[in-house]
Amino acid sequence: MKPSQKMKFGRVDLEVTAFGFGTAPVGNIFREVDEATSEAMFECAWRAGVRYYDTAPMYGHGLSELRTGHSLRWKERDDFTLSSKVGRVLTPARRQDINYEPWANAGRFRMDFDYSYDGTMRSFEDSLQRLNLERMDICFIHDIDRFTRGDEQPEVFAQAMDGCWKALSDLRDQGAVKAIGVGVNEWEVCHEALQARDFDCFLLAGRYTLLEQESLDGFLPLCEERGAAVVIGGGFNSGILATGAVKGAKYNYAPAPPEIIERVRRIEAVCSAHSVPLPAAALQFVVAHPAIPSFIAGTRTVGQIERNLAWFEHPIPAAFWSELKSEGLLREDAPTPS
Repeated sequence: MKPSQKMKFGRVDLEVTAFGFGTAPVGNIFREVDEATSEAMFECAWRAGVRYYDTAPMYGHGLSELRTGHSLRWKERDDFTLSSKVGRVLTPARRQDINYEPWANAGRFRMDFDYSYDGTMRSFEDSLQRLNLERMDICFIHDIDRFTRGDEQPEVFAQAMDGCWKALSDLRDQGAVKAIGVGVNEWEVCHEALQARDFDCFLLAGRYTLLEQESLDGFLPLCEERGAAVVIGGGFNSGILATGAVKGAKYNYAPAPPEIIERVRRIEAVCSAHSVPLPAAALQFVVAHPAIPSFIAGTRTVGQIERNLAWFEHPIPAAFWSELKSEGLLREDAPTPS
């Protein structure tokens, strides 16, 4: 599959490219990406035919949205699909009064969680101002998971299913946005949200990868039934499926535990036997599921995005996927590329 291949976005009258551009790195997560590099990555993606871009107010305290809008401002608006998020409101503040962790040299805004109706509407309008674009196509409720909110999660989820849901549903009815959904780190939260409300889509960070397919137990089949699209970010499980089982490999933003290291080593052995780069398998596996139209990858350099684009269309024989399943390294019911 080519990265530029257009994919229908679930039940919505919308298309995304199979490869999407994730903008957390250009928000300067962990370390700074300079302006020239940020602009060059957007242009590299555009030249390769990538037409789906995902951002969020959280990414760099508004910096990611500013850079995304700046890079896309002269493109024909109907030629690309854009998603952003609600759930945080940004307020101008002095740099010395802002907690920037884990962002480096980020925007001059304080961030506060706000899942109310009014807060959602303000967040939506503020995002359009920072993007300097007349619309976003997709809007996700951001980070209502236990990974982000801890013991507060049940209360936060209930707030979001009330305030955020009502606001986004109104915006969808008004035609201000085409698709609304939830963007989190846990498939169980997506599953609960789809059972509770009429969402069009989800952004899931990890949780459906070469290493994790538990979402096949209930969530992804329900998405197929309802026509809900699922975008996958973090398909490398925060590192190890890109780097392989090397010393210091990261899994879910922490050092990979021994059992994950061993499982990746076994997958790498099958990769070696079939001359398949591990990252190519990780990328292509995700979008083989019929409910998943796009994989979004965040990159820090032009070289990284070029490698991802090459991996996305690297030839992989059917025998490779068959061997992964026969070795118990991939669920039998997991769809694989044809």
